[in-house]
Amino acid sequence: MIRVFLDTNIIIDFLTDRQPFALHATDIFRLASRKSIELFTSSHSFATTHYILKKLLPDKEVRSALTKLNQHLKILPVTEKEIQHALSSNHQDFEDSIQIFTALNGNIDCIITRNMKDFKTSPVKVKTPDQLLQSLNHSSK
Repeated sequence: MIRVFLDTNIIIDFLTDRQPFALHATDIFRLASRKSIELFTSSHSFATTHYILKKLLPDKEVRSALTKLNQHLKILPVTEKEIQHALSSNHQDFEDSIQIFTALNGNIDCIITRNMKDFKTSPVKVKTPDQLLQSLNHSSK
């Protein structure tokens, strides 16, 4: 089963129904619920998602949404190891560097993001949501 790491923007798209991006994000979560793929994110993304959603919704609703979300993906820890790798890396965006090293250390097959430019030097394969869905459609035929 393919191990897919979701960047924060994909999670936000899904939880806020941010159009038109939510369509692909919803398809990705649908595949995970059917056990076609396994979803992961970082503890950093999970906390950032709470922070962003709290600006839009009451905390109780945010916590409820994150509790449901947690049933569909696994949270990989951001440890000192990932932070040290991110600090010493050549990646331009520090936060995305944390994501890259968390995915790398979590044996992830690909990172899914709409922010491809900040992941261009990633040793982990990076795809947009539609690229992931297209590749999965081709492999199932």
